[in-house]
Amino acid sequence: MKLKLSSLLLVSMFSLPLVAQPPSAKAEVIPIAATVPEDAEVQKVIAPLAAEIKATFDQPLVQAPKGVFRGRRGEENLLGYWVSDVMRRAAQEVLGSPVRFAITNAGGLRANLRPGQLKVADIFEMMPFENELVVIELTGAEVIEVVKEGIVRRGGEPCSGVKAVVTGTPEAAIYTLMWEDGNPIDPAMTVKVATSDYLYGGGDSIPTLKKGRKPFTTGLTLRQMLLDQCAILAREKQDLLPPAPGRYSIPIPIQEAIRDKKFKL
Repeated sequence: MKLKLSSLLLVSMFSLPLVAQPPSAKAEVIPIAATVPEDAEVQKVIAPLAAEIKATFDQPLVQAPKGVFRGRRGEENLLGYWVSDVMRRAAQEVLGSPVRFAITNAGGLRANLRPGQLKVADIFEMMPFENELVVIELTGAEVIEVVKEGIVRRGGEPCSGVKAVVTGTPEAAIYTLMWEDGNPIDPAMTVKVATSDYLYGGGDSIPTLKKGRKPFTTGLTLRQMLLDQCAILAREKQDLLPPAPGRYSIPIPIQEAIRDKKFKL
């Protein structure tokens, strides 16, 4: 399923007639209210496009009987886990080689996926941005630092391929990161990492991602990957189920210190 709605929107914007204003014209504030009449010419352009977009957004994707949720305060972000899993899988398919780690940002997920039949509109609501999938190379030590930065910033950003454990107290915390199979991470090894162009560019305070080497921009948007994954599940007559929890283990006192911006690691 390849939905090129952004192209449709651009066509609509650039199809609108432009009216030249005389040099002496002054700006005027016109409040947008029900009393403002619709422009017939503009409506001629917008109406068929709006109908096409609505029909596209209403297309059914896949059943999500349990829903997939971002998690409330203290809960794990299972929706983010799903997104990062899809990113990692897509990166491996593009490269044809293993991708050990993927990370996205919780702030980019703007809605939960509610239980029931998912539609195209649900994915657009959850992921309204045009962020692209990027693959970089990091050392094991840098992967450890990336996850650490996410913990201090927001209690842990959604990741795929690792498990993070924080023990101790807010004043004397012990942080351990391992691969998802429980094996230790060799700080000196180099691994491929899937992330977004937004995070690689320095967004959301994960500065170590900017150290990524050999960046490869796949040209795939995260949203399109999610739409495609839903289509694959539907084609295989499978439901969309939330990933298992357990990628982050952080005691409540430390979670509270993170929330209050009083935690250092």
